[in-house]
Amino acid sequence: MNNDLSGKRALVTGASRGLGKAIALSLARAGADVAITYEKSADKAQAVADDISRLGRNGVAIQADSASAAAIRAAVTQTVAQFGGLDILVNNAGIARGGPLESMSLEDIDALINVNIRGVVIATQAAIPHLGEGGRIINIGSCLANRVALPGIAVYSMTKSALNSLTRGLARDLGPRGITVNLVHPGPTDSDMNPADGEGADVQRQGIALGHYGEAEDIAGIVTFLASPAGKHITGTGIDVDGGLNA
Repeated sequence: MNNDLSGKRALVTGASRGLGKAIALSLARAGADVAITYEKSADKAQAVADDISRLGRNGVAIQADSASAAAIRAAVTQTVAQFGGLDILVNNAGIARGGPLESMSLEDIDALINVNIRGVVIATQAAIPHLGEGGRIINIGSCLANRVALPGIAVYSMTKSALNSLTRGLARDLGPRGITVNLVHPGPTDSDMNPADGEGADVQRQGIALGHYGEAEDIAGIVTFLASPAGKHITGTGIDVDGGLNA
């Protein structure tokens, strides 16, 4: 299977840690130059960029709050200027806030929508003019987009569910240009956002067919496959990487 990304240029949003970091490094190992965005963790983001450089690829860290349309557009522009183009966009940046809807603040609701939905739309809109034949857009969703198995996550799940329609629609729109658009749905994955030893982890683990949390590299491997020539005939689909949680 051809997972070679030599000569490709990628942007991964929200990649100073966790899934985004693993995705960025996996793309770099496959041969891509990789830019990442971060909101606040400048030191961690620069460390990821340095790791990419140590892999022999060009790495750059760009400060950009995914809730800011102007910042997202600027990050795409800077990536294109730095690398001379763009081939792969991974919309990974996301936030999680929960609780009963009746007690959620408007600030939290707006934040979820602005980062998890609008941020993806704006980044994609900015990237499309730069993508050519063989271009890739890969969105990171959630297993909760298709099955809301726990209380208190209705709004978060809604924001991830919206990516289903966006992905399918864009696959139709961009297919004639040879650009694929896909969606990866992680299940419980050991990360800062949802640690395998965190509160509520045991409840989640009980629903996983394989009986254990996934690792960030599990998500990164699927993203790299979809970004590569091996994934050239896959578009408009969502892939669950959840250990069978939604089986």
